[in-house]
Amino acid sequence: MESTRRTEEPGAIPGERAEPEADAPPAEPAEPAEPAEPAEPAEPAEPAEPAEFGERSERSERGEPEPAASPPRSRRRRFRLARRLALALALLLLLPLLGTQIALRVNYTGDPADGARTRDRDALWLGHAWIDGRKKDADVSALARRLAGTGVRDLYVHAGPLEHDGTLPASAYPRAGWLVAAVHRELPGVRVQAWLGDVLATEEPDGLRLERAATRAAVVTSTRAVLDAGFDGAHFDLEPLHSGDRDYLGLLDALHRETAARGAVLSVAAHQIDPLPGLHSVFGALTGHPKWWSQEYFGQVARRVDQIAVMSYDTMQQWESTYGGYVAQQTALALEVTPRGTDLLMGLPFYHENRFGHRGAAETVPSAVRGVRLGLTRTDADRAHFGVALYVDFAATEADWAAYRSGWVRRTKG
Repeated sequence: MESTRRTEEPGAIPGERAEPEADAPPAEPAEPAEPAEPAEPAEPAEPAEPAEFGERSERSERGEPEPAASPPRSRRRRFRLARRLALALALLLLLPLLGTQIALRVNYTGDPADGARTRDRDALWLGHAWIDGRKKDADVSALARRLAGTGVRDLYVHAGPLEHDGTLPASAYPRAGWLVAAVHRELPGVRVQAWLGDVLATEEPDGLRLERAATRAAVVTSTRAVLDAGFDGAHFDLEPLHSGDRDYLGLLDALHRETAARGAVLSVAAHQIDPLPGLHSVFGALTGHPKWWSQEYFGQVARRVDQIAVMSYDTMQQWESTYGGYVAQQTALALEVTPRGTDLLMGLPFYHENRFGHRGAAETVPSAVRGVRLGLTRTDADRAHFGVALYVDFAATEADWAAYRSGWVRRTKG
């Protein structure tokens, strides 16, 4: 979250002493006075009226500072009430947050089943350099060595972005045919999908507008073109995509008819699921960015594709334990509504940044892998169509690859 940048006592005036007159005869003793009647009690003096504007008080005339005026009692009472209300509001906001963090930490405890490991259905996101001429045969050979013995079966190769009208120029993927042929040669059985996407005009005025039928038709035409270029499938990442978007569901229906007719794969990158029911609505009302999908909407998307990869990173978590607990929860929520015939992949953060929403020291591969395994163990340990997706090749470190291999790929003996 952004932080807001985030006086001397007045002295007595001496009186003059009268000197006695010279040669004055001694005074005769006075007769005792009769006792005086008790005086009537004096009525309390009325408070002095405040000086009119422009008049100066007696203290001011003597050059003395005026005493500070005490705030009226009603004002002090309002201040105390406002302070108590502020404290109550802070507690209302902080206590649920604290409770959520404790729950996520608890969700990270326990032991995952030893069999909760790769099903050889993992995926890797690859940058645009693989199809624009920067990568060569030697790079494909190195990639093959990197992936040997892992569970990676799909490569999402960035072939976009789409234009805002849904079109895609062929100049965006000039070396697609070379890459697909090279991967098939070096990595038999691995599929190469065209990674297509764009910014949606859901929160900003510029972007791709799914509500336009012509735009959706252009996206289908662009998909047909990348499949003609040799890709084994199309992988879509459209953001920010709000929960409940019916135009997106209609687009997926049209895309799936196209890919199924060609024997190709249709996959999507999916938003995270509400950690609490309805959270996307509350967050959207407060920030204008709903972020999450409802679990119901996630299931509607999953039923329309062959493969769905949850972008389970950029979670705003500050500790590895709470991030791992969050991934475990996301895994369970996704498993509950994804058809058993659809590949469900959980994203692993193969990148290292510190910015709003993502803390590199918290969102690590080891904590994500443990979270995935815990969620799988508790929800559907025998799910066959399940894996992880690694984001992204050009930012990955050796430590990331080692954590993926040791935590998720390691085969049991015997």
